[in-house]
Amino acid sequence: MTNETLSQYANLGVYSAMAVLTIAMIAFAIDLAGTAPKMSSDRPRKAAGVAMMLTRLGGLLLVAAAALRGLSVHRPPLGNMFEFALVGCMFVIVVFVAISLRRDLRWLGLFVIGPVLLTLGLAITVFYTDASELLPSLKSVWLVIHVTVATFSVALFTIAFSVTILHLVQTWLEAQEPEGMSRLRTTVTTALPPARSLDRTAYGLHVVAFPLWTFTLIAGAIWAEQAWGHYWNWDPKEVWTFVIWVVYAAYLHARATTGWTPRAANYLALAGYGCILVNYMVVNVYFVGQHSYSGM
Repeated sequence: MTNETLSQYANLGVYSAMAVLTIAMIAFAIDLAGTAPKMSSDRPRKAAGVAMMLTRLGGLLLVAAAALRGLSVHRPPLGNMFEFALVGCMFVIVVFVAISLRRDLRWLGLFVIGPVLLTLGLAITVFYTDASELLPSLKSVWLVIHVTVATFSVALFTIAFSVTILHLVQTWLEAQEPEGMSRLRTTVTTALPPARSLDRTAYGLHVVAFPLWTFTLIAGAIWAEQAWGHYWNWDPKEVWTFVIWVVYAAYLHARATTGWTPRAANYLALAGYGCILVNYMVVNVYFVGQHSYSGM
């Protein structure tokens, strides 16, 4: 039996988180816009400080929403696209806040919260599913292991995607002649870390996320054998999970191979994230297979 009251409280938590994160995103944008080449490095950045505080609050609201959704259905909230999106966004914010405790990531806030808000908006409208029980074949400990690790790795890939985009932008800006740069370009160049630093950050996130995605493949195969009697069934979801693994493996191989520049290799990383989006928003919705439950 589902608890509709808790489910509604979970939805309220999502809406509250979206409101808080929207204000945080605006504050991050104000901070970036106010960053000027001649600004003193010790000048207080009040907008960024407020944004980080609101981001932490938004993260707590997402944690509460995920917990309430799970309590409403008496299971981990990992059974459909709405729940995947909710937990994934929660992981993105939690990881961002956790890393920001050790490193100054205020420059990244706008580019992390933007995709999170877009995903939450789609989740609560297009992908929303009423609280419901799982299919019998899905009631396994491997649901928690497989889907949790998959969702967490996608959260890391999401942050890495944003940093990779910023690396490509900063690389292009640094190649421009300072005399010919507009005030906007100069401000962006100053607000962001150097391209080399952005590249190291993106690469580090990918190095952590890729083994987790590898484990996702392995855990999914074990779960498939227990649920359906076969480790591999050429299900569309399985195929695209493997495609994502191949593309990111090619990216990491390119980074370790001479002749590949970081910029060229990073295009492979962007392709990998494109495959993740296809896997979530196209395969889940339009492809019929043993994972069709995830599009409910």
